[in-house]
Amino acid sequence: MIDTTECNGAHFAFTDRWGGVSTAPYGELNLGGAVGDDPAAVRENRELAARELGIDPADVVWMNQVHGAEVAVVTERQRQGEAPAVDAVVADRPLALAVLTADCTPVLLADPVAGIVGAAHAGRPGLAAGVVPALVAAMLTKGASAERMVAAIGPAVCGRCYEVPAELRAEVAAKVPAAYAETSWGTPALDVPGGAAAQLAEAGITKVVRSSVCTLESADHFSYRREQRTGRLASYVWLGSELS
Repeated sequence: MIDTTECNGAHFAFTDRWGGVSTAPYGELNLGGAVGDDPAAVRENRELAARELGIDPADVVWMNQVHGAEVAVVTERQRQGEAPAVDAVVADRPLALAVLTADCTPVLLADPVAGIVGAAHAGRPGLAAGVVPALVAAMLTKGASAERMVAAIGPAVCGRCYEVPAELRAEVAAKVPAAYAETSWGTPALDVPGGAAAQLAEAGITKVVRSSVCTLESADHFSYRREQRTGRLASYVWLGSELS
């Protein structure tokens, strides 16, 4: 199953774990190519997801995510095996951008007027390193406008569940105060989606669609913290008139 939403001409989509061909522990719709799953199953899953969205699989841009803040600008279709080692991508071409997660926070951006889309993988290290502001800055450089941008924050582990040591919470919150959180059982935690939302607001982006799904709590979604060896969800952004 894939959850889709449209906002001012921008399309956002978020997969769950069902509807693919992978077997346990990656069942079913694993879209991650670096988790130990059968590469043929991953390719088929990516094709299934893209076609369900009405996208040519060749138009989807993937990343080799490294928990940093570097941004790549994409100008053409991606050749197989050539995903850039970054945590954010920007395109001003008719392409769909994808983020892989299994608890980390996918942040998707689009300026339909300028024809620019962006996507970021915001895990705890990337959030603290500033991957979301870096993505916004790269899009502004390409001609996007913060006032026009629409954003979506996809399924991720929530602040009520993402328990961390107190020292780590303090370290991240010193850079992103909105990430400071407490679990539902009263221990130190981090709210990475909340931190990302705050960074978007600080950048002047007010049109934000935010998922209510906590991946750790949802049996319909992959969660690394819950399962360790598991698949990856994908979040996509594209401009509908360009890929249809």
